Amino acid sequence: MMPRYYFNTRIGDELIVDPEGEDLRNPDRAWEVARQMILEVVKSEGTQRALLDAVIEVTDAEGEIVLEFPFTEALLDIPDASATRH
Repeated sequence: MMPRYYFNTRIGDELIVDPEGEDLRNPDRAWEVARQMILEVVKSEGTQRALLDAVIEVTDAEGEIVLEFPFTEALLDIPDASATRH
């Protein structure tokens, strides 16, 4: 049975709780899912100031934080689409 991870979003003092979570094989996969979630939010919402300060807190079934993923970290990792590929 795979562990369940919850992807809660913290914006300032507000915590938006993920009530369902997702079964994933390991924390590395949870990191990938968190990164993709951030990129999707930024694509739909834009880079609002509040989002630049937001963090996804990934917790396990016991509520322990497994990793914290700042939105800015995901944005810094976006490849430059204008770069020439060889």
